[in-house]
Amino acid sequence: MEVGRITNEANSSQQQEYQQRYKEAAIKRQMEHLQKELDEMHPENVTDVQKFAQRIADSGMNETARKEAEKVLNSLRQEGKESVESGMLYDYLDFVTTLNWKKADAERIDLKEARRILDEDHYGLKKVKDRIIQQIAVMNLKGQQSGSILLFVGAPGTGKTSIGRSIARALGREYVRVSLGGVHDESDIRGHRRTYIGSMPGRIMDGIHKSGASNPVMVLDEVDKLSASYNGSPASALLEVLDPEQNNTFTDHYMNVPYDLSDVLFICTANTLDTIPQPLLDRMEVIQFQGYTPLEKLQIAKHHLVPKSMEAMGIAPEQMSFEDEALEMLIADYTREAGVRGLRKRIDSLCRSLAVRVATEPEAKIRVTKETVQEELEDRPIRHDTILPQPKAGVVTGLAWTPVGGDILYIETMLMPGKGELIITGQLGDVMKESARIALSLVKSLLPEEAGQLEDHDLHIHVPEGAVPKDGPSAGVTLTTALASLLTGKVVDPHIAMTGEVALRGAVTAIGGLPEKLMAAQRAGITKVFIPKDNEFDLKDVAQEVKDKIAISFVSTVEELLRETGILPPL
Repeated sequence: MEVGRITNEANSSQQQEYQQRYKEAAIKRQMEHLQKELDEMHPENVTDVQKFAQRIADSGMNETARKEAEKVLNSLRQEGKESVESGMLYDYLDFVTTLNWKKADAERIDLKEARRILDEDHYGLKKVKDRIIQQIAVMNLKGQQSGSILLFVGAPGTGKTSIGRSIARALGREYVRVSLGGVHDESDIRGHRRTYIGSMPGRIMDGIHKSGASNPVMVLDEVDKLSASYNGSPASALLEVLDPEQNNTFTDHYMNVPYDLSDVLFICTANTLDTIPQPLLDRMEVIQFQGYTPLEKLQIAKHHLVPKSMEAMGIAPEQMSFEDEALEMLIADYTREAGVRGLRKRIDSLCRSLAVRVATEPEAKIRVTKETVQEELEDRPIRHDTILPQPKAGVVTGLAWTPVGGDILYIETMLMPGKGELIITGQLGDVMKESARIALSLVKSLLPEEAGQLEDHDLHIHVPEGAVPKDGPSAGVTLTTALASLLTGKVVDPHIAMTGEVALRGAVTAIGGLPEKLMAAQRAGITKVFIPKDNEFDLKDVAQEVKDKIAISFVSTVEELLRETGILPPL
């Protein structure tokens, strides 16, 4: 009887469990059927779970991403809306399901139309435009979207960032800009892991999400301003993003699934290469943005800056016009830069000042002349260094590169009674101090008789503007020539400038920033420039109008330079 009772209880319990499961399944099927009918009658009332399930099915995401999304969706279904984590799960699903996972079909792009768009938006920049046209030609020939990583390097205001929008328009792609200046946390690039409230994707995937495309033109601004901290190195995190061999499976920590970045055209911008880690630099194709010549600045001002400034101030084209002489005065006397950002500010300031006259006399036609510029601008004209009016032995003109372009500088030397000490002033860096010592050794070896006076005299080397730090490997030849001029008493023509580094063996070695230095020489009234023989190839980057106004001579050794300047007798 006991065995029979236990058996009956077991069968009864099992039967109740089967009935309960069947009842739940039947109710769920009825609910799904009723919910489907309600959704058809009221599409706005679709539940979040069903909405995300449909999005996942339609997104076209890869298998790994689909499994992760379905896993999170099941968690959301089980947790319910009242759960603490439901908000984070909802945000994740909303992000991954609204990403564009589908690779865009390659479209044939008209090269002539692309060139027209680039020329319409920017004047000059031939090297950059040619590189973009090459990229479009390769895409047309391969029949597929091919990404590339370009690094635009140049002074501020030369158009590095703004040309990114023109490139996107020429390619027919979406445009997105990501500013990296001051970023010091690796999570800003790779994203935050979903382990706490407030986690979010990195700037790269956030930019892709905002663009709504899988192949946008993405401008990564100020790559040289990245910094490392205890939170990791953002520059190292960019290695995967900017490596064509790795970025087809880029994994953001927030998404935790791979995403294909190979179709994205990455354009990075920087003012200098010095602070960019070498492994990151190796992954990018460097394109130098040279400074604009005065003629190019004039054309940019006439066709771009003035119309935009007048439109911003509400001034109609028929109400105001600029004479070329006024713009040339702004360029020559009120700006000191390689780009046109300062020029744009001056034009904006001038238009703001004249807007008062336009508002009071709407029918008047204002013509901006040189006199107008002097009257309306409160800023004083900028003083540019020019050639010395009275040449002196021991003073030689050199050329320098600065972050805003080129400039001339004077190397001044003086002998005075003493004990043979060497004094160096002008806030020079370690590189220039070493160049000064090498120059002194070279002069002693080339001019042994004249160098005898150094035993009972102190030698003072000074570079003016002591408040401005100066350093770099390009002042060696100028220092050597100045010392040789001082010891021989022979004056170097102030219309002659030079640039180049020297080796202890007497060779003149190559330097950088040649276009900016030659433009500074032309602006200062220099008529002849000596440059290293190794920089002859770099002349192709120098504007023709600069080469037409300056005689350029190549030198290979210090002795050759001293003979060319008349300090040593010719052979």
